[in-house]
Amino acid sequence: MNIKILFFATLFATVLLSISAQDSYQTIRGSVVDEVTGFPLPGATVILLDSIPPVGATTDMNGCFALRSIPTGRQSLEIRYIGYESKIIPNLLLTSAKEVIVEIKLTEQVVALDELVIKANSQKEKSLNEMAQISARSFSIEETERFAGSLGDPARMVANYAGIMTQNDSRNDIIIRGNSPSGLLWKLENIEIPNPNHFGALGTTGGPVCMLNNNLLSNSDFLTGAFPAEYSNALAGAFDLNMRSGNNEVHEYTGQIGFNGFELGAEGPLKMKKSGPHASYLANFRYSTLDVLHKLGFNFGTGEAIPEYHDLTFLIDIPGTKAGRFKLIGLYGNSYINLGRNPEDTANNQYTPKGIATDFGSKLGVIGLSHVYYLNENSRFKTTISAQFTSSNALIDSVKHSMSIPTPMYRSFQGENKLSFSTQYKQKTGPRNNFSFGIMADYYFINYLDSVVFEDNKFRRTIDTSADMLLYRSYAQWQHKFNDDLSLYSGINFQYFNLNKELAAEPRASLKWSFNQKQSLSFGYGNHSQVQPKIIYYTISHDTINHIEYTTNKNVKFTKAHHFVAGFDYLFKKDFRLKIETYYQYLYKVPVKESFSEFSMINTGDFFGLPQEDSLVNKGTGRNYGFEITLEKFLSKGYYFLLTASLFDSKYRGYDKILRNTAFNGNYVFNMLGGYEFIITHKKMLTIDFKTVWAGGRRYVPVNETISAMTNTEERNWSIAYNSKYNDYFRTDLRIGFRVNGKKSSQEWAVDLQNITGFQSLFMEGWDAAKKEKYYVYQQGFYPMFLYRIRF
Repeated sequence: MNIKILFFATLFATVLLSISAQDSYQTIRGSVVDEVTGFPLPGATVILLDSIPPVGATTDMNGCFALRSIPTGRQSLEIRYIGYESKIIPNLLLTSAKEVIVEIKLTEQVVALDELVIKANSQKEKSLNEMAQISARSFSIEETERFAGSLGDPARMVANYAGIMTQNDSRNDIIIRGNSPSGLLWKLENIEIPNPNHFGALGTTGGPVCMLNNNLLSNSDFLTGAFPAEYSNALAGAFDLNMRSGNNEVHEYTGQIGFNGFELGAEGPLKMKKSGPHASYLANFRYSTLDVLHKLGFNFGTGEAIPEYHDLTFLIDIPGTKAGRFKLIGLYGNSYINLGRNPEDTANNQYTPKGIATDFGSKLGVIGLSHVYYLNENSRFKTTISAQFTSSNALIDSVKHSMSIPTPMYRSFQGENKLSFSTQYKQKTGPRNNFSFGIMADYYFINYLDSVVFEDNKFRRTIDTSADMLLYRSYAQWQHKFNDDLSLYSGINFQYFNLNKELAAEPRASLKWSFNQKQSLSFGYGNHSQVQPKIIYYTISHDTINHIEYTTNKNVKFTKAHHFVAGFDYLFKKDFRLKIETYYQYLYKVPVKESFSEFSMINTGDFFGLPQEDSLVNKGTGRNYGFEITLEKFLSKGYYFLLTASLFDSKYRGYDKILRNTAFNGNYVFNMLGGYEFIITHKKMLTIDFKTVWAGGRRYVPVNETISAMTNTEERNWSIAYNSKYNDYFRTDLRIGFRVNGKKSSQEWAVDLQNITGFQSLFMEGWDAAKKEKYYVYQQGFYPMFLYRIRF
């Protein structure tokens, strides 16, 4: 009890830290670079808007600038450079404890203009990748916290965008336009990474807690269809995430307590040379909040079911050397939980059925080095090498009765290691044309051992292998600007997988026409291919008559898709935007199974692991089509809002060619969110943000109660798979935050009130073997989450 009192006393004392009465100021620093090549632009003018007297700076030979002694709060910049479109960066948030460091990309004008044209908020949503002209947008890391319910998680944040839905409150799986979450590509600093979520199974892309710490990320891209050729081995979309560099002049520190964990962060300069920009470091360590509190003696009523996890992220940036710019990044995460072994565990949860006890753990490690070398101001090479590992292990037992001895059911260890190399050459030939070529090579070494107990109460292997494989890719892409208003993109990607010796050629194209300064039309097409989750290729088939084991999936080919997209953008008023997109996707060569005719790999990601079916053939198909509308007001004058509506249909055909709903066919999603900033004094700010989502219910395969009662095991009625869906999903979240700037530190308190209405959305049904009846599990009810952050 004394520990608890000491804990809360310490926290309360921290909250009541005295705040200096002096005015607070901060520095805005950064660089101005060419949008295509990233080459620095010396002599660019940077102006602080609405400042009296006027405040500005000119970039030096490295393209760097600094504006010092700027009052804290919201500030905006205007950047000008001869021969380039001028740009406004609105509403940068300055706090007293942390310098704001920005990289500003300017677009070269195709035709020199007699008068200055400033493109301001039209740039807010524009993809950072200039090749992505449709179904792509950038987002700021501030949005991952500003949006209610996002909890600092970029995956939960993008669920607010049109075309995106989630099916599980306890996880952040992203369903893009009715596609499986397994079709998502994660990239971090140009390195393709495995599932970056704690408690994530191999081959999936989501989990309960994201390892990617939003305190370390920078503005990034999210792509949802017909994406450029440099994004490959993905069917649904791509997260292209960037890490920010640490402060290369001043040491800064962050402490945080919240939903994602107890966190400590540090950054600062590494002075490796006397002149020019210094190198910098950036690091953050996080540990599970519930595990820390559990160790302090707090009881959450969940018995031993306490999520244990920790992660470490770092970046070392060495800019401006004669050999080019180097970045070293690292990401490590480890997680473990056991469920259902203690009678005190929560009776109903979304992770394991009743009567089942599960121990699950996962690990991820990524180390990568990137190098950028400029041949001249118009051409450069970017090369990355990385080593990665990811693994998961599971132990599942049957505990049908509270007093029964656990009966072994399943044991699993799945591990994958990867060595990766990629290089890209990018060339700009004047303001009209830019092109790039790239190659990627991935070497995988895998180790799988899964065993299941069969009727004879003996373990039988479903997978037992150690093997290696290679995935090669190369691409070429070109963008031509006919003028400042009309641009054409074309590209092609080649993909070769040595395990089944398959080669795919994937053309991509898009056209964007800005027929005036406020309106534009876009069209896009992409052919996309994806390797199956690698564990699928090694699933063992059993010949029980001749007692022979063999693999039948080695020759399963890529799943493929055609994407067609059309879009309209209208900036009808300052800070207001209307966006409409419609799309059609045709998926083909989807693995299906003759003896299980309802099965299709198109539904992978419907639950927490992957199906391990043998005898798969590429004879399945699917199709998604839909209509999306976004009405958005960017943050200005202290408020913002985002309204999205998505109507879609997602169907598939299994081996029997019957057209069925996919597991992700919710048919509609509506999001409404917004927020307001109240400036109390020049040092204090109160923020209120809300979010409401209304979506079609989750598709399901119903429990066959008759057969389940006869066998006293959970059996599903696959003959009517995904015919029906549960009642509509509804949820409202509210976030209230308070920021205070001191002289040398800033503090923030926030509370996230999850599902404030307490609406009970149905998640799944199962079979209770002890009570011999069907039961239901609901999505998360009302749940408050707190955050405290201090920067100094």
